Amino acid sequence: MKTEREIMLSAQLYASADKELIALRKACKRRVALYNQVAHEEEDQVQGLLADMLGAVGEGSYIEPDVYIDYGKNVYVGEAFYGNTGLTILDTCEVHIGDHVMIGPRVSLITAGHPIDSGVRNRGLEFGKPITIGDNVWIGANVFIGPGVTIGDNAIIGGGAVVVKDIPANAVAVGNPAKVMRDITSDDKDYWEQQEQAYYDNRDK
Repeated sequence: MKTEREIMLSAQLYASADKELIALRKACKRRVALYNQVAHEEEDQVQGLLADMLGAVGEGSYIEPDVYIDYGKNVYVGEAFYGNTGLTILDTCEVHIGDHVMIGPRVSLITAGHPIDSGVRNRGLEFGKPITIGDNVWIGANVFIGPGVTIGDNAIIGGGAVVVKDIPANAVAVGNPAKVMRDITSDDKDYWEQQEQAYYDNRDK
């Protein structure tokens, strides 16, 4: 017989009041509270605290306090990840974040969902769908990313966007609901490499 945790992670309806799930959420809250308290002051402990709080975390990753996470162990983060303050992750299902991802302030990654039918909802059944964020993604401030969304490599999500459908790689998406405005092209690469060179030139003067 499957546990409620196993059912939850399989993206099926599950009972959120299950004792094991309650215990897991409480344990995560304790880890999150400790992280929020000491992360600014104990930089040498950050990797250990993140590893204890998350399912996996790559080298050089950091999340600004205050952060809120539901279970923690369902979150898998790559290398050189940066999450700004106010990050909320409801990891009913797994959240996978790639390498070199930057997330702005007050972003929400929400895998959790509730039945449309009020009777089923009121009887305490919920569901979730996983979120996947590729490598080199930049997510602006106040973005909402909903259950089941995949964001491709190198994509940019503009501030305030509500992302409820997949965003392809190498795209700029904005709005509510978020829509692709344009692709990221070689012209963008050329322009920003020129700006980078100008930066170094100015430093050398």
